[in-house]
Amino acid sequence: MSSCLIVDDSKIVRKLERRIMEGLGFSVSEAEDGQQAANYCGGQKPDLILLDWHMPVMNGLEFLKTLRAMPEGAIPKVIFCTTESEMNNIMQAMSLGADEYVMKPFDAEIIKGKLQQIGMIAS
Repeated sequence: MSSCLIVDDSKIVRKLERRIMEGLGFSVSEAEDGQQAANYCGGQKPDLILLDWHMPVMNGLEFLKTLRAMPEGAIPKVIFCTTESEMNNIMQAMSLGADEYVMKPFDAEIIKGKLQQIGMIAS
């Protein structure tokens, strides 16, 4: 079973993403901000990370830089799930190692499509 870490400061969004990911057969862990996520990834690497951009303590971009600098930090696939729509910001996230990008609000079909695109689930 593939593992997924959901990183979002909104409890409601985490609950929605958990329901989607568990429905797709993933085991799910959660973090409320980038620092919690970095602490988690210091001990174990999930297969996939759904990452919010705007969070307190450590934002999504800062977390992504931290993750990719860790030993085996290149392993997890990272999908930004955010309201951030500036093209320069999206390009920056992709250049720092994000694998895909989803605009909020989204649904299970959108997430499933992105997971297929990055090879996390079969078509």
